[in-house]
Amino acid sequence: MAATQSGTHVVYQEKVRPSVGMWILVVVAALSTALMVMPVWQLGTIILPVVSFVLFAWWLNSLTLTIIVTERQLFVGEAHIDRTFVPGAVAFDGEEARQARGVDLDARAFLKIRPWAKSVVRIDLDDETDPTPYWLVSSRHPHKLAAALTP
Repeated sequence: MAATQSGTHVVYQEKVRPSVGMWILVVVAALSTALMVMPVWQLGTIILPVVSFVLFAWWLNSLTLTIIVTERQLFVGEAHIDRTFVPGAVAFDGEEARQARGVDLDARAFLKIRPWAKSVVRIDLDDETDPTPYWLVSSRHPHKLAAALTP
């Protein structure tokens, strides 16, 4: 992740980690690999699930989304933008979030959404040189994130 500039105050910080349900799916997927090799490789019924779990867990953990709002910049994963280009943000929950991720989505938007975090924040952009109209970001605390980005 990109480092924040020294001397800047962090206004908001959040890590959108995978849910318990996603970890259960990883365990089930790893255990199911034992069933595939059981008829032909007895030792594989132990080795393959362990290796699969490690790989699946590494992959799932890599999908953790880090959001940092400082006085000067916004960081969402590896992406960042100066706050001067962010006039405001709107939080969406429930049905509004589903529509923001679906029928109301602009194809030019920058997306950092995760299936285990249903709430999203639309971060509006005001930059004539950037064709991206807004960022749509998953958040477990969308109203706090929107408040941190709204002047």
